[in-house]
Parts: sequence; structure tokens; C-alpha cells
Amino acid sequence: MYKVKPISGGHIETDLPTCMYKVPNIHAQQGNSCTSEHALQNGEVDPAVRALEARQDEIMRKLHELKAAVEGLAKTVTTPDADLDLTVSSSLSSHSCSSATFKGVTDLDTVLGKDLGALRDIVINANPAQPPLSLLVLHSLLSQRYRVLSTVHVHSSVTSVPPQLLSCLGPRHADSYARQMFQLGFTLIWKDVPKLQMKFSVQNMCPIEGEANVARFLFKLLAPYPSDPALATLVDSWVDTAFFQLAEGSAKERSAVLRALNSALGRNPWLAGPEFSLADIACYCCVQQSGSASAAPANVQRWIKSCENLGHFSPAKLLLQ
Repeated sequence: MYKVKPISGGHIETDLPTCMYKVPNIHAQQGNSCTSEHALQNGEVDPAVRALEARQDEIMRKLHELKAAVEGLAKTVTTPDADLDLTVSSSLSSHSCSSATFKGVTDLDTVLGKDLGALRDIVINANPAQPPLSLLVLHSLLSQRYRVLSTVHVHSSVTSVPPQLLSCLGPRHADSYARQMFQLGFTLIWKDVPKLQMKFSVQNMCPIEGEANVARFLFKLLAPYPSDPALATLVDSWVDTAFFQLAEGSAKERSAVLRALNSALGRNPWLAGPEFSLADIACYCCVQQSGSASAAPANVQRWIKSCENLGHFSPAKLLLQ
């Protein structure tokens, strides 16, 4: 821009009155150098301003470090559906009830990928109008095998949730804030969704939909599927029968499934043979949820009692009461 010539000289002498006492200049301090950032017109920087500036710089440095740490964690763990309104419960589950035994040992690193130091969190969206009973049973089994951090949330799409659904994964644990103590995270979100959804890693896998498919995934964390193709197909067949015919079928279809269950349980103690499997979990939950347990044949009644004696079906049974 153009320059304007000064209208006065560079040095102007001003006669100050002598009838009043002089006040020391608060902006000028002896022994301090003047900086261009905070220097005033007729003095140097106030030490209080310098201290405030140094404190602000320290706070900004810590914020940048915290931001870098959070970004580093975001690269190793992805927790979808963060639009949560209410955190209800969180627990480190350690049940001492009688348990089911499974053949084979499952390695979490094999199924879920290598642990990079962050908690591996399984996030499940479920509609409170259709509580997933099989997932509660599988959660109980997982809690006995691993150190599970269990959390229940309520999404903004749901106006109200019954109290028994808010506490379906157990009470809050005192050490729930120490995520490094746990091997697996189990996050249940009550949300208005048409089908059950499970998300684990947005980067490595697509969402899994349907209670049957989610139950298959969770059961693989407990034990590998049978190596015998015929036995594995039998388990899958019973799981599909449970969720598509018992849970969603007509009364005629449910009666046919109950007769098939009675016939299979007359030959073996469990649906897939001598060993407890996912087929038993799926069929038990669907029989109870469809209201067919009271009219079930004798072998099915005996099998229901055998399942309940394991203890892991207690959370599902509580929701039905």
C-alpha cells in the first residue's frame, strides 16, 4: 500500500504536569527483554503474560501427544457404531457353574487375527423386540473360556429398553476401566435394526447379519467346527432348522421340527451325537422362544432339562420369565 507522510516530528516533547504524583509504568520492567509478540507500545512483556503463554504451549503439546496416541489406537482397533446414548453395564465374567466341554482348542489369534495390543471388541446390534437368546448362552460360555469385558449400550433409535435387557450380560465390574486386563470385548447394543448385526473389524471383514450366522461365528471362538463334513453339515442343518422353522415357521412347521427333535434325541443325548454343540444351543433357544417347550415330546423334555443343568442357559431362561 502507499505510504503517508507523518504529520508530526519523530520526537515530541510533552510537558507533564507537576501538581500530581507519578505512577510507575506497569508495562516496563527492568532487566527483561521485549518480545515482538506481546510487547506493548511503551513497555516490555508482563511476566504473568509470559507464564500464561508458556502454560498454553505446554497444554497444546500434551493435546498433540494425546491426539497422536488416539490416532494410533484407532489404527489397531475399530469399534463401529459409536453413536451410543447410554452405557449400562460392563463386567469381567467368571462363572463357576457346571460347563459344557468341547473338543479342540480355539486360538483367538487364528479366528480374530493377531492381537496388536488393543482389546478385540465384538459389537452386536440387536433389536430389543427380538432378544437373541442364543447369544446370551454363547456369551456365558465365552466368559468361562476367556476374560470377557461385557458391555450393554442403548442406541438413540430405541426409546425404552426393559431393565432385564440392560443387565442381561451381568453386573458392572469394578475393573471394567482397565481394558488391558481382558482378552475379548463383547458389546451388545440395543438398536432398532431389522436383523441382528455383528461387526468386529470394519477393515478386515464385512458385517455379519442374522442370529444364526452370528452364533456360528461366536461358537468358533469356543471350539472348531467338526472335521467330519457329515457331522458339520448336520450341525448347520439343525441351526438353520431352529432359526427358520422353529422361530419363524408356522405351527405346522414347529410340530414337524419337534417330532424330528424327538426322533434324533431318542438315538443320542445331544442333537449332533454324543457331544454338546451349537445345534443344541440354537434349538433350545428357539424352542423356548417359540413357546413350544410345554408341548414338547418326552425326549425333547429330557433334553431341555439336560441343557438347563449345564447352567449356561440361565441368562436366556431369565429373559423368558
